[in-house]
Amino acid sequence: MLALFARDIRLNIRAGGGALTGVIFFLAVIATIPFGVGPDLKLLARIGPAILWIGALLSCLLGLDRLFQADREDGSLDLLVLGNDRHMLALTVLVKCLAHWAGSVLPLVIAAPLLGLFMNMEPLAIGATALTLLVGTPAITFIGAAGAAVAVALPRGGLLISVLVLPLTIPVLIFGVSASYGATANPDPFLQPFLILAALTLFLAVLGPVSAALALRHGTD
Repeated sequence: MLALFARDIRLNIRAGGGALTGVIFFLAVIATIPFGVGPDLKLLARIGPAILWIGALLSCLLGLDRLFQADREDGSLDLLVLGNDRHMLALTVLVKCLAHWAGSVLPLVIAAPLLGLFMNMEPLAIGATALTLLVGTPAITFIGAAGAAVAVALPRGGLLISVLVLPLTIPVLIFGVSASYGATANPDPFLQPFLILAALTLFLAVLGPVSAALALRHGTD
């Protein structure tokens, strides 16, 4: 599994522009918001956590089609499916999800504090938002794995993945934004929505890879 993780990280880097494209798209979303809402710094600071979360969510959806596509093109996906039973295939998908998150989504989390400065956010709000993104974005990847497994054999699967995955990510978005606001807006709580966000990530770490493994095995059959 460590070898698979290292292999997927190398493929992510060699593919070129995966993480950079996500960060640039993230920056584009954040940079265009002030033009839409106006130069009100107080308003930008108030909506900053929500905008960072929406930008990160959309950026995460960009690269989900690459989760299994490269393996399908070179034939290694068939070997992974046929060479593992159901439980081992789910574990393989989990490792691939972690590698995809580390290679494509983690740079977004690292860039979030800098982009928070563009929104005139306070340091506490920036730190809380970055922490919720660190905990919550893996859940988006786990959800996306199921959608990517369903659409991997379709010609224009990237758009279908976004359509399938986006409604399922709404709870993650709600609790991520709620926890971010709770760190600075009294009496809104921070700990309760943050713990629910962490629980969603742990729950989807089990459900997402298992669902993706079933979809991949069904597609191969």
